[in-house]
Amino acid sequence: MLDHITTPTLLLDETKCRRNIRMMADKANRNNNGLRPHFKTHQSAQVGEWFRETGTTAITVSSLTMARYFADHGWNDIMVAIPVNIREMELVNDLAARIKLHLVAVNIETVEALAQQLRHPVNIWLKIDTGYRRTGILPHSHEELDLIVDLIGQSDKLHFTGVLAHDGHTYKQTDKDAIRTIHHTTVFLLHLVRDRYKARFPELQVSIGDTPSCSILETIAGVDEIRPGNYVFYDLTQQHIGSCAFEQIAVCMACPVIAKHPERNELIVHGGSVHFSKDSLPQPDGTVIFGRVVELSDNGWPAPLEGIEVVSLSQEHGTVRASKELFDKYKIGDLMGILPIHSCLTADLMKGYVTLDGKQLEHLSGIAFR
Repeated sequence: MLDHITTPTLLLDETKCRRNIRMMADKANRNNNGLRPHFKTHQSAQVGEWFRETGTTAITVSSLTMARYFADHGWNDIMVAIPVNIREMELVNDLAARIKLHLVAVNIETVEALAQQLRHPVNIWLKIDTGYRRTGILPHSHEELDLIVDLIGQSDKLHFTGVLAHDGHTYKQTDKDAIRTIHHTTVFLLHLVRDRYKARFPELQVSIGDTPSCSILETIAGVDEIRPGNYVFYDLTQQHIGSCAFEQIAVCMACPVIAKHPERNELIVHGGSVHFSKDSLPQPDGTVIFGRVVELSDNGWPAPLEGIEVVSLSQEHGTVRASKELFDKYKIGDLMGILPIHSCLTADLMKGYVTLDGKQLEHLSGIAFR
């Protein structure tokens, strides 16, 4: 299979991927959590079918366009986990007419627009900012929350379903106890909000969604559902955090070696920021890397090699610095395997996958939008 690769290609190890999917499904079952995996990482109808095989029926996406894509492939319980873009109300109504649609709100203006323009019922979740500080309503903003909840309660099209959070600040941690603390704080704050409205809305649910917490914690209590996404592939960032082992990373870039510079022990690969993104990973010596090198074979790849790593990216070029021994190992025209820092962005940029047995799998970004 590798002999047929001529340009930068994103390889997918189906066995590792399916194992990751099963691992999280089993954990959700053990903890009696609903599992609503975030499909923004893979964005592939074919990969989505692997989730169905473990019993997944509800999913999370990051845009209304992505919701439409998966609705067209038979998914009928979909949460769009980004605050509603009210300029897309036509698409909201189209989706609400044919699936169980869950929308996220963080302000009263959005709820007002939905109440006025919806033609079909939707489920509304309030996003609570429990520490990430990206967006969301602060848990103690009682006046703001009360106004929004009252407006939801007055609408016959809005069903107040629950409160949710995304602990994106776990991505800045490498200490498991710190991640546990963030998780427990978030669950506590979400319960404070839910309890304020539970008498009026007794079926309110609590939902959390970040791969580090869901991967590291064995016991996930006090939540009705979890929404991790990156675990389907994992990546070097997740390994750095402690969410996974190298052996669980299920995607790898295959990049042709196009130049060698022995005076500085650097190789140039065809594979740059338009393939990997510009995400980097800090190193103990204060430098950053943009990927780690593995040995590729038709059976996949092992853990990264020591003494060789991607040290810079430009648009189409990647610069790989190596020890003398590893530098001499590669020749012009060889394929170099590189594990990505951020698999979600790499997959989005590459617009498709090739499995180890040569199957082509689609990605939403590689399909022309209607």
